Amino acid sequence: MAGLWRCILAVVMLMCVHLWDSAEAVGGAKSRPRPQRRPPKKPKITPIDLTQPEQDIDIERMLGTWYLLNTASKCSYLINHGTKVEPTVITITRTATSNETLSVSTKTRHNHQCWEILQVYHLTSVPGRLTLKGSRPEQNIEIVIGDTDYNSYAIMYYQKQGKITMKLYGKSVDNLSEPLLTKFEELAAKQNLQRAYHFPFPTYSHCGDVDRDHVINCVPTC
Repeated sequence: MAGLWRCILAVVMLMCVHLWDSAEAVGGAKSRPRPQRRPPKKPKITPIDLTQPEQDIDIERMLGTWYLLNTASKCSYLINHGTKVEPTVITITRTATSNETLSVSTKTRHNHQCWEILQVYHLTSVPGRLTLKGSRPEQNIEIVIGDTDYNSYAIMYYQKQGKITMKLYGKSVDNLSEPLLTKFEELAAKQNLQRAYHFPFPTYSHCGDVDRDHVINCVPTC
């Protein structure tokens, strides 16, 4: 008799389960918890994004000729062979055809020949931040005027493909004072960069008019 009751109980339980499944089919599928949305990806922060331009930078006062006095980088070759790098002179002028760009002439020596590179820096919505456009967006060089007094020195940051380089320019080749060099080193340390030149920069030689065959025109892009 006990076995009979167990069989009846089992049948009743099976019927209840069947009726429950049928009710779900008629009334709709059983609600499931919604999958949680993935949090949006945080925007990628590059080293130069952490570098703020000089406040209220006056781009007009940056025009003119600047002499490269020192460089800081993570490039081991540059650090070990910095004294072999030739002096470099850049001249910044307003572009005649646009108020949104600057014309930049860079003159340096290579193999005892004077070379000139012509480029265009694009102004951005952030004063003191410029872009040198490459053939593709990922090859753009982002530039920040980090510190300057306009009259004697300017510290500029250059970033390409996530790698940053600092350059110290002077209005004169005689502007590399010990306090300025210390300031440059402190700023470089914040970026984990090492100074390339530990001795006075090589003597500047005159590169006036450059032979046409030694002009590299990177306008509008390079």
